[in-house]
Amino acid sequence: MSTQHLRRMRQRAGLLAGTLAALLLAGLMVAGNAQAAAGCRVAYTVPAQWQGGFTADVQVTNLGDAVSGWSLAWTFPAGQRVTQAWNVTTTAAGDQVTAKNLSYNAAIATNGTVSFGFNGSWTGSNPVPTSFTLNGVACTGGVSTPTPTGTTAPPSPTLSPSPTVSPTTSPSPSPGGDPMAAVAAMQPGWNLGNTLDAIPDETAWGNPLTTQALLRQVRSQGYRSIRLPVTWTDHTGPAPTYTIDPVWLARVRQVVDWSLAEGFYVMINLHHDSWQWLNGYPGDRTTVMNRYTALWTQIATTFRDHSAKLVFENINEPQFNGTADDAQGDEALRELHLAFVRLIRQSGGGNATRLLVLPTLHTSGEQARMDALNTTISQLRDPNIAATIHFYGYWPFSVNIAGGTRYDSNVEQDLVGTFERARASFVARGIPVIIGEWALLSYDYTRPGIIERGELLKFFEAVGYHARTRNLTTMLWDAGSFLDRTTLQWRDQGIYDLMKANLTTRSATASSDQVYLPRSGTITAKSLTLNLNGTSLQGLRQGGTNLVAGTDYTVSGSTLTLTASALTRLAGNRAAGVNATIEARFSQGVPWQISIISYDPPTQSAASGTTASFAIPTQFRGDQLATMEAKYADGSGAGPANWTSYKEFWTHFQPDYTANTILLKPEFFAEVNDGQVTLTFHFWSGTQKTYRITKSGSTVTGSLVQLAVT
Repeated sequence: MSTQHLRRMRQRAGLLAGTLAALLLAGLMVAGNAQAAAGCRVAYTVPAQWQGGFTADVQVTNLGDAVSGWSLAWTFPAGQRVTQAWNVTTTAAGDQVTAKNLSYNAAIATNGTVSFGFNGSWTGSNPVPTSFTLNGVACTGGVSTPTPTGTTAPPSPTLSPSPTVSPTTSPSPSPGGDPMAAVAAMQPGWNLGNTLDAIPDETAWGNPLTTQALLRQVRSQGYRSIRLPVTWTDHTGPAPTYTIDPVWLARVRQVVDWSLAEGFYVMINLHHDSWQWLNGYPGDRTTVMNRYTALWTQIATTFRDHSAKLVFENINEPQFNGTADDAQGDEALRELHLAFVRLIRQSGGGNATRLLVLPTLHTSGEQARMDALNTTISQLRDPNIAATIHFYGYWPFSVNIAGGTRYDSNVEQDLVGTFERARASFVARGIPVIIGEWALLSYDYTRPGIIERGELLKFFEAVGYHARTRNLTTMLWDAGSFLDRTTLQWRDQGIYDLMKANLTTRSATASSDQVYLPRSGTITAKSLTLNLNGTSLQGLRQGGTNLVAGTDYTVSGSTLTLTASALTRLAGNRAAGVNATIEARFSQGVPWQISIISYDPPTQSAASGTTASFAIPTQFRGDQLATMEAKYADGSGAGPANWTSYKEFWTHFQPDYTANTILLKPEFFAEVNDGQVTLTFHFWSGTQKTYRITKSGSTVTGSLVQLAVT
């Protein structure tokens, strides 16, 4: 099939959508020596048609005795052809088509229904088939007692398609309230990250086995929903059945059941499958669609009768290979969305009205991606759909590259713009939104210092506020960096306290949570700018002691000034590092902590090594590294991401405060030309150190260029 034709097919123009629906009823025929009651009804609908192509949905209801394998046959009246099918295998002989079951949908109970669909081509016209046979028996919409051996019941006349029958019936809004109310009740949410989604198994990425105690603790902390990312790839059998390992499926079900028992809304998905095999969909639609539908059919069957508080998210961060641009990716994703919703709805039970969550391409917050998902949701006409995006903030700040060390106007505008687009695109149209993952990409307790704590707190405060005021439900991505799954305690209680407060109110912040003082010489007054966020300052406190307004500090508008006398007292013996911590308390929200730090300007010395192992001796002397620049002699950026002179913290360079070194990583040298490179180290005190390295093949030498500039 040509790319151009595929593009037209995916556009789902919707011409004549629904107008060709037909319930095909014909006379009942029974084989001469049949002993079982037989009968069937077929609903053949065309929900979308465009020039030269169409999509068909077929529902087969078995009205007779149960069958354990089936084939449905029909003849196209105008030369149409099947080009791609799902939930069946199809064969054709001229105009005659036979659709046979797959392993997972072979059984049809009495009055049970099985569904499949296909894309087709047509020229001239596209009339619906007028008759079908199931296992050789004509489908009439009725059933009769088996004909005695040796006789044949005369066929009844075939009825013409009725133009008054609706093509599909949309499910009613989910029980217990509308989807907007359900998603609102899921706020806040928490991800059990790097666990059931880990490759190849639950503990492979360092987290312990999930326990009921963990889930109970998360629920006790106020979380109302839990996202259980699940990667299925290493737990499924080969084609064509792709049978899920029953032990793995039972484990997923156990964690789901535990979570529901704790009172959570629960969301499960296909997680890293998105890049392991689903991304190959554009190049092999049949294979990928068969695997996709096989997995979701098994999942849907397993959880069909579970509580309505169980939510299905079809794909995590969908992405595709072989597409020319994101618009083609949007179209591929739309096909998977349509197949997913159709499959879940037709699986029956609670799935008929279960809340289904559909992501944008890449779960992106870009307007074009939201527009594409909106188009798909409009086509579905299903009231129980929610949209999802992910949000990890302005990328330079989220990973600390390009000088993105602070929560500044760029970070704020990116946040507000994304959340406002989500509100306007979906919430304003009655479609709930779940921010299925959020945090900062490089915040990780095992890699401290990438994101400075106070700047992270400002980001977290803003996320809470802007999501709450736009009715967006947020689900924190926690792969172990926030909640210690061994002790069941928060690794940083202050971060949790801020997130909890933000569910109902704002908290104030300040321009910094650090005040640096020299280790020797005169201490002078220091000022911070307060970001009051609608609050008012109530006072400062150190431990259980209140600082004295007018003596220890003054406030002028939004400027807080700590006096020289107070800072001298707080610094104590002025040992290198944090000497004291004070809290600014406000009329609402959580206090803002301020560290009083004594330091001397850091010092560095000459070094030699290789591109595989190079460390710059650095005496930090109470200071902390903020970022590093690397430039060639002409001033252009050196090393990776050479569009900026500022390199990525930890990926390209890393401070080691215990060893008193700054490591330059092999990833940095892999993209550095031979010759001299000037490095500038920026510290949080404001100190800068300039250092020069010379690279020759795999050999590296380095020396200090100049004294500190403060």
